[in-house]
Amino acid sequence: MTTWVDPATDPRSRVDGLGWVSRAVFPDDRVGLTVNGAPPPGHQAVARYAVVPSVARARFLVPLGAPRAGAASLLAYNALRPPKVRALRAVLGGLARFGSAGLAPFPTLTVSVPSGVPAADLLLSERLTAALGGTPLVAAFGVRPPDPNGKPTLQLFSADGRPRGYAKIGWNDATRALVTAEAAALRALREVAGVADHPVPPGLLTETAWAGQVVAVIEPLPPAVRGVPVDDPPRIAALLAVARRGGPAGVPRPLAGSTFLTRLAAQADRAAAAEPAGARAVAAVAALARRHGGTTVEFGHWHGDWVPWNLGRHAGQLVAWDWEHSGPDVPLGFDLAHDAFQRALVLRGESAAVAAADVDGHLGRHGDRLGLGPAQRRLVADAYLVEMWLRTFRLADAGAGWNAALHPALLDVIEKRHSE
Repeated sequence: MTTWVDPATDPRSRVDGLGWVSRAVFPDDRVGLTVNGAPPPGHQAVARYAVVPSVARARFLVPLGAPRAGAASLLAYNALRPPKVRALRAVLGGLARFGSAGLAPFPTLTVSVPSGVPAADLLLSERLTAALGGTPLVAAFGVRPPDPNGKPTLQLFSADGRPRGYAKIGWNDATRALVTAEAAALRALREVAGVADHPVPPGLLTETAWAGQVVAVIEPLPPAVRGVPVDDPPRIAALLAVARRGGPAGVPRPLAGSTFLTRLAAQADRAAAAEPAGARAVAAVAALARRHGGTTVEFGHWHGDWVPWNLGRHAGQLVAWDWEHSGPDVPLGFDLAHDAFQRALVLRGESAAVAAADVDGHLGRHGDRLGLGPAQRRLVADAYLVEMWLRTFRLADAGAGWNAALHPALLDVIEKRHSE
């Protein structure tokens, strides 16, 4: 069948964020995308978006034709955003309330399909509308720079502006694995409803495979949710509830012979087969086993990305989202370690070495509340850093590229710690 990717007008031919996102959301070449122009011959328009602020600097694709939904795509959950971003979105959301007239200064992207072809055959938003009950939905999405580890997200609203779901799109090996993992985690977390101190996760509305992609639609957060401060102290009761899933404390077990250590060794072996630096990971796991093999520690689940920007408060409860790195059978304290490591690395821009030292300090200050003595705290820190390098490898091996902040610097840090 004839396709309609015109390099002159179709953003999918671009190499910037607009091109990356539009290719993920509209992967079928039979779909016509036209900026400031009419649909291709034989096509009928099915949606129009304002490209804000411009094609060259696109940040948002705001739906036209449903002013309340367009405004909501910019204003929903604005309280979770940094002040400057919040202010910009507030201005744009005010314009969007006036519909096409308010957004007239911005370029218009027209989405079209061949006449006679059902839109649900070609458009993800139409497919998801059917999966979520058939009530018409309006789609919007943000535009970010191309990121092989990023997941374009389709925001779904009803015409009156109520959030209905957020569709995360896994488009390469790395992101398909992350979307699949989060869907599995959210299915399992249905069992923790009502567990004391456990943070409330969003629900999984549906998941599907579509056009070579994996898509998970996540339930909207409560509209009144508010983010936790970036300097919020550790929430120990919540960390324990995540680790134990509402059950009693686990019996401490030696690191040696644990399924966790076996998994680390297997992943390091895979890294060695794929990447020259992988041999260093094999040595790091062996050193971890030698140093801490006899140390006993409680094992349990972890969120996997426990950081302030993935946490909020609503109706007196802690809310946690982005469970894509969640998993079972890790040493208790991994989420506490991750919190310290990412605050240093992401919020303050510190090196991997400084971030690792912050892990030691954080565990030293708060680890006893998790029942971790000095030997357990050092085990948790050393094992977490190996886990983080292996995560970095998994993402790189799946096509996401290396995180320059962690490779090879984190291996250097690990080796220095094992030589002390």
